[in-house]
Amino acid sequence: MQPLLRASDINKRFGGLQALSNVSFSIAAGQIYGLIGPNGAGKTTLFNVITGMTPADAGTVMLDGRELGQLKPHAIAQAGIARTFQNIRLFANLTALENVMVGRHARTRAGLLQAIMRTSGQRAEEAEIEARAFELLRYVGIEARVNELARNLPYGDQRRLEIARALATEPKLLALDEPAAGMNPTETGELRTLLERIRSDGVTLFLIEHDMRLMMRLCDRVLVLDFGRAIAEGPPREVQQDPAVVAAYLGTPTP
Repeated sequence: MQPLLRASDINKRFGGLQALSNVSFSIAAGQIYGLIGPNGAGKTTLFNVITGMTPADAGTVMLDGRELGQLKPHAIAQAGIARTFQNIRLFANLTALENVMVGRHARTRAGLLQAIMRTSGQRAEEAEIEARAFELLRYVGIEARVNELARNLPYGDQRRLEIARALATEPKLLALDEPAAGMNPTETGELRTLLERIRSDGVTLFLIEHDMRLMMRLCDRVLVLDFGRAIAEGPPREVQQDPAVVAAYLGTPTP
């Protein structure tokens, strides 16, 4: 069966730094796929390549059999990949509802002229977008915050809001960059439940996370990067025991 996402021989260099070196992996539809590695391993760079934020120097990325090539981030979102960021990127002075409505832009039909003229079709679509945004706020558990400015939300709720905004694009693949960062154990447990629900509702997940307990419990497969190279890939328990992975995290030489 064809994987949902296939990355082949991804290379990226920044000046004298080889950030990614011949990285290849694939993600099956319905998986929760994890990306781990020490700080500076190239994890966020790989995310940025997959989502069009940073062009690769070489290699290919295919989604559902379609090569993404040099598509811009908005076109990749339309193709079916949504993401969140390590550092929260919300519209601070918009409400929670408005933030999610912005995420729905990738699926709107009305054009600029229709928006200016406020046609009946545009007004009907805007009402649909608002209703769907509220559904997503309820889905992630923050519907009570609907009219609060994003900057006033507690940290954990801001993380949930980012996920709701990403889901508004109707992704096939949801890429999450450290979604549990800064969360306490209770919030992390609630996040795990939410991510498992998202997967059960048909969205494939690809995530970077430093919380190894969460990753080992949540992921079906894990890819490990170190100095821009893939050093292990497989089920979490196998990867956790791989000598190269132990060496990368503990700083000990491989036998």
